[in-house]
Amino acid sequence: MKRANIIGAGPNGLAAAIVLARGGFRVEVFEAEAQAGGGARTMELTLPGFRHDFGSAVHPMAVNSPFFRELPLKHLGLEWIHGDAAVAHPLDDGTAVMLEHKMHDAEMEFGVDGDTWRKLVQPTAEHWRAFAEDGLRPPLRIPRHPFLMARFAVLGLQPAERLAREFRDARTRALFGGLAAHSMVRFDRPMSAAVALVLGAAAHVGGWPIPRGGAQAIPDALIKHLGRLDGALYTSQRIASLDELEAEVTLCDVSPQQLLAMAGERLGKGYRRTLQQFEHGPGAFKVDYALSAPIPWRAEACRRAITVHLGGSFTEIAQAEDAVCRGKIAEKPFVLLAQPTLFDPSRAPQGKHVAWAYCHVPNGSTEDMTARIEAQIERFAPGFRDCVLARSTSSPARLQAMDENLRGGDISGGAMNLRQFVLRPSARSYATGTKGLYICSASTPPGGGVHGMCGYNAAQMALHDALRG
Repeated sequence: MKRANIIGAGPNGLAAAIVLARGGFRVEVFEAEAQAGGGARTMELTLPGFRHDFGSAVHPMAVNSPFFRELPLKHLGLEWIHGDAAVAHPLDDGTAVMLEHKMHDAEMEFGVDGDTWRKLVQPTAEHWRAFAEDGLRPPLRIPRHPFLMARFAVLGLQPAERLAREFRDARTRALFGGLAAHSMVRFDRPMSAAVALVLGAAAHVGGWPIPRGGAQAIPDALIKHLGRLDGALYTSQRIASLDELEAEVTLCDVSPQQLLAMAGERLGKGYRRTLQQFEHGPGAFKVDYALSAPIPWRAEACRRAITVHLGGSFTEIAQAEDAVCRGKIAEKPFVLLAQPTLFDPSRAPQGKHVAWAYCHVPNGSTEDMTARIEAQIERFAPGFRDCVLARSTSSPARLQAMDENLRGGDISGGAMNLRQFVLRPSARSYATGTKGLYICSASTPPGGGVHGMCGYNAAQMALHDALRG
């Protein structure tokens, strides 16, 4: 039986391991940390009994992932929990604009912009499986659904700033800005609208759910499935050099910089140069909260959603993201907040709550953003600080220390500029030019997010190459 080594037990590494195990390989997974899961781990970061998500918290791409959909996740212990709405976006007038699960409800919420919203996202939402089949694969391939992808490209390649002009109401533009900010791309740059359209469509397909008990439930389910396929996982096993391992196939769920360090001269000179030139995007500064009570939102509707976008108007959000992308600190940052215990009380002691919040900062920033994040929360939820029992802050340096893939706090696996959308990290995507060696982290297509598709795609390539000999 052929052997395969997987370095890294994040969702992508585990996805690769499962695909190869199903393909007949004897698979071993090596994880540097004591707890598997990468950016999808759940930990007691503040007080005993308060369970916080270290990285990802809300998972629209996981529940809508083609790879995850083919697994018996419910029977593996993974249960998705949904808020009453996908996203809340509070405004300074004390109200909130909501992204509803059903397209009809979203149209009603957006009023004069209802028809525009439907025109922008309905084709992708209605044909999600076909869209995901192409959109979550390497871009340098002939699409199986060319008309669907061409239509999306016409919209998605636009700057968010331009596409937002389609909306007449400032409320809808504000919500669209919050969705676009997930891209970590300046709103005047091409492709900054793509993430907003994908996340908006995903809300109407599988929603923006959380796993019961925390993000850890995702890797735990994948590990359980891998075990049923006779795959092995070894934690606290840091691989410094590929010379430590022997196998016909090795897939690395690591950053380009880590691959360079581990593989060294095994890589061709041209490929090494490509990895050295790989650009990382902005970082994140994150705060986890243990709370004595739910967040006291002025807009009661915010309690209907697990995810809350804090940043005010489209213009304010655009200015904050522009500052970060220019290497500056945003005084009023766009804040992404999750309040999971409103819908999953198992995450905290009875009557208590947890909250997860982060903002974007320049890569490697050492600025403490705690006060700025809390000012944005207080702006829409006066009295929030009175609910805080404890907080745990994660600077970009701490994020990278806890997960080496998060270089400089970059949670997207690399800058999402046009070049790295097409060449991520190179034109080969997962192949390295070295026989049997592949990269399968978020630095490959389709990029960041908990969906497993980087690992799935890389493993499919490895299986195809193995069959060819």
